[in-house]
Amino acid sequence: MRETTNPFTTSGYVSDDYFCDREKESKEVIKTITNGNNLAIISPRRMGKTGLILHCFHQPEISQHYHCFFIDIYATNNLKEFVFKLGKEIFETLKPNGTKFIDGFFSMISSLRPAFKIDSITGAPTFDIGIGEINEPAFSLEQIFKYLEAADKPCLVAIDEFQQIANYSENNIEAVLRTHIQHCKNSSFIFAGSQRHIMQNIFFSSSRPFYQSVSLLTLKAIDEKVYIEFVQQHFSNNNKTIPKELVSIVYRVFEGHTWYIQNIFNELYAMTEQGETCTLELVEESVRYRIAMYEPLFQSTLSLLTERQKEILYAIAKEGKAKAVTSAAFIKKHGLLSSSSVQTAIKQLLDKEIITSENSTYQVYDRFFGLWLTTVFGTGYRIQ
Repeated sequence: MRETTNPFTTSGYVSDDYFCDREKESKEVIKTITNGNNLAIISPRRMGKTGLILHCFHQPEISQHYHCFFIDIYATNNLKEFVFKLGKEIFETLKPNGTKFIDGFFSMISSLRPAFKIDSITGAPTFDIGIGEINEPAFSLEQIFKYLEAADKPCLVAIDEFQQIANYSENNIEAVLRTHIQHCKNSSFIFAGSQRHIMQNIFFSSSRPFYQSVSLLTLKAIDEKVYIEFVQQHFSNNNKTIPKELVSIVYRVFEGHTWYIQNIFNELYAMTEQGETCTLELVEESVRYRIAMYEPLFQSTLSLLTERQKEILYAIAKEGKAKAVTSAAFIKKHGLLSSSSVQTAIKQLLDKEIITSENSTYQVYDRFFGLWLTTVFGTGYRIQ
């Protein structure tokens, strides 16, 4: 079968044909939610949580029997914005059902009626409301859950970057959501998050409202051998060749993080002509290209950091994975000021999500950013 489009998608889920593996995880997700249970999925950002959820939503046992809604709340800061996201997603997902649905939606969620507009050009119904126009978000949320409870089919609601609710301006948001979810028997929920310690506190701390309310799935990298087969097969489908050693190199440089390796193979697929074989030189070129693409963003990020934050960030980037960052040896090696200044800068960089920590090992969160830092301020990186 010849590929008609680039099979290494970088902008969301497309179809089963371009989705790699996750067979075990998909079965677990589908089994959990179709049995009426709620699920928490925890993994580093860009490991493929969103793709897994949407893949499951597209499977016949889900798509034919459930209404499915997916929202990403990473950029939200309060209940108003959460209500806007959820209300708009329900409206946009179900509006193809026609006028009867639209009337029913705004009849039950009357507080969002000002959001109903008709596009002046297309004549299509749209959801258009300012965040400030949601005057009673708690009441609107209650109406939304009543709508879900009364829906003509069971509902599945996936909330990505769920740990963000811990930063909301409202102090009782977890309790409010937990109460609504408990009483919404017609819906199951998936809570996906990338900040492990916050997600674990939300769901496994006995003092929190969501304590022991979910099944847990920890998402890890796709098996290297499986991914190698996936890449080689799609190259082969269009009369292109890529040695497994090169696939392995890319996989290991980015430690199996789906989004990064998909970006590189998207580029390599485009750069390799039909009848040709991908080379190490093309791999190096594709990595340089992707890093250069984001350079303005990286420069902007650096401009917002203090001198101490930059110093420890450079040190972590040079190490790749940095341990014992407050030790005398580490401080001396990288010319840092003091243990206390390192601790302060580390906390600030973690809060900004510029670095990540796993088992007291620190790493630059964005892998392209980390490689760029080693190029600009270090000895450079080698794709080997």
